[in-house]
Order: sequence, then structure tokens, then C-alpha cells
Amino acid sequence: MNNYELISNYYAQHRDEIVNFITVRIADANEAQDKVQDIFLHLLRRHQLITQQTLPCLVYTMACHKVADYYRRRRVYEEYEHYLASSDSTVEMESIISAHLLMERLERSLLRLPKTCSRIYRLHIYDGMKVSEIAQTLALPYKKVENRLGQARKHVREQLRLCAG
Repeated sequence: MNNYELISNYYAQHRDEIVNFITVRIADANEAQDKVQDIFLHLLRRHQLITQQTLPCLVYTMACHKVADYYRRRRVYEEYEHYLASSDSTVEMESIISAHLLMERLERSLLRLPKTCSRIYRLHIYDGMKVSEIAQTLALPYKKVENRLGQARKHVREQLRLCAG
């Protein structure tokens, strides 16, 4: 049985169980379903050998990591919301406008990059993927992804510095 069949069968048999596992921990059924789907899509993209014995442990380890990532991101959002709530409305509006302008400048600077560099940067920043995960997803060598991510970061820093200066 190849990886695809093994993962598909496991998904069909254990999907609800894993959704419940995550739902109990994050109390959001829709978010849990998304995380389970992400886990299995990631597994389907892997090129390493997965066996029937290692698959359950791998799935539950990935589920635990997804839950930890959820709470890590949630904590950052809550800290920022607390900051906005504790400041006066003028600062709040300025922060929102400032964040919007910053995102706009970031997107403009990404448009100036080659498509591969831009895509690597987006996967790293927006999707929170590690260099190794990006390399697997895009079927590129690890060092090439690492190099292009470095180029993208340098370019974005320069562009944002020019806008601020």
C-alpha cells in the first residue's frame, strides 16, 4: 500500500476522532476541522515513507502542534487587542491605519520580488511554514528555499526602511 492509500484510509476511518481531539482542546469545531484538513494535506505532500505503525503517532503529534500554534497565535492577538482596548480611541485608530499601511507596503514590496521568492516569503510569514516544509511543498532544495527566503526578507526590510525614511 502506498502513502496516498494509507493516508486516505486512515483519514476516512479516523477523521472524526481527530476532529474531536482538537475540538476538545480549542473549543472551535470549524477551526478543528480546518486543522485536521491541514494535517492530512501536509501528510499527502510528504515524500518520506509513512508506515501503518507510524501514521497514528505522526497524526496526533501534528495535531498537538496545531493546537499549540493556535494558542500561540491567539495569545499574540489577545495581547494586541488588550493594548488597543487600553489605549484611547485616537491611538487605536492610528494603530489600525498604521497596520493597514504597513501591510499595503509589504504587499507592494512582495510584488517587486520574483514569484518564487514572494511565494516562499508568504508561506513562511502568513502560513507559518518552516523552511523544510516550504521546500517539501514547492519541491525545491532546502538551501535554495533558505537562500530565497533570506533574499525576500532583505528586500522587504529595505523597502519598508525606504518607506519609513
